[in-house]
Amino acid sequence: MPYTVPDLPYDYDALEPHIDEQTMRIHHDKHHQAYVDNANAALAGTEWEGRPVEQVLVELDLLPEDKQTAVRNNAGGHANHTLFWEIMSPDGGGAPEGALAEAIADVFGSADALREQVNDAGVKRFGSGWTWLVWDGTGLSVVSTPNQDSPIMDGDTPLLGIDVWEHAYYLNYQNRRPDYLGAWWNVVNWPEVARRYEAASG
Repeated sequence: MPYTVPDLPYDYDALEPHIDEQTMRIHHDKHHQAYVDNANAALAGTEWEGRPVEQVLVELDLLPEDKQTAVRNNAGGHANHTLFWEIMSPDGGGAPEGALAEAIADVFGSADALREQVNDAGVKRFGSGWTWLVWDGTGLSVVSTPNQDSPIMDGDTPLLGIDVWEHAYYLNYQNRRPDYLGAWWNVVNWPEVARRYEAASG
C-alpha cells in the first residue's frame, strides 16, 4: 500500500501565533505530499514497496543503489514529518511529566537544559535538517541530522524532532531560526513524546 500524508490532528491555524496557518498549509499539504509522492515513485516495483517506512529506512543500504538517495530523502521526509505533526498540539507547552520528566532530569539536569541543547543543535545545523531528542537504546540523547535524514537510520528512536528547514518557519520568522526554535516549545505535545519514550524504553 503506498504511503499517504496523514491528516493533521488539529486545524491549520491551531498552532498560532507560534506557527502560522499559511506555513502549516504549505508545509503539510505541499512539502509532505511531495515527499510521499517521490517516496512512492522511488519504491514502486521494488520489494520494499508498501513496507512500513521505518523498515525501509533501517534497510536503506539494501535497496538498489540508484534508489537509495531518493528513498533516503523522501521516505525520510515522510517519516520525519509524520512524527512532527503528532508531537505538536494547540494545548502544548508546559513541562514533561512522569517517567519522561525523570529521565530528562537524570540525563540533562532539567527540561530547560534539554530545551537549550535541542535548540543549540538546531541553530548549529548548517543548512537544512532537524534537531532531535532520541532514545539511543540505552538512554536519551540529543542529535541533529542533515536534510531529511532520520535518526532511525542510525538505530535511534526519535521521540521529539524540530524541523529546521526554512520552509518550516520562514514566512513568520524569516532568517530568525533561534526565535522559531524558542517559540516551538509552546506547542510541544509532551504526552505524545512521553508515549513514544515509554514505548521505546519499556
